[in-house]
Amino acid sequence: MRTVLKVVDNSGAKKVMCIQALKGKKGARLGDTIVASVKEAHPNGKVKKGKVVYGVVVRAAMQRGRCDGSEVKFDDNAVVLVDKQGQPIGTRVFGPVPHELRKKKHVKILTLAGHIA
Repeated sequence: MRTVLKVVDNSGAKKVMCIQALKGKKGARLGDTIVASVKEAHPNGKVKKGKVVYGVVVRAAMQRGRCDGSEVKFDDNAVVLVDKQGQPIGTRVFGPVPHELRKKKHVKILTLAGHIA
């Protein structure tokens, strides 16, 4: 909570602050949905500053183990904004996105992503 995350889609927001992780008490991990407040936004985007939005964590600086024994870790904490049904607000996703999102039923985000890590 209160973590500032980078927004990696073209919804109009630049940075959001996590208000609540919707699953678990330990915080949000890769693929988890969060409730966030928009802190910085483009002036003519779909999302305005101060709006409360939902987002899916697509990159996390904390490492996560995979089934084959390797670990995935990113340089930043990033999120893709979604609506209440889980559909992305933007039409493009920038940067790498881990394939673990497939297990969490976020296939639409994977199809919009340019690079799957």
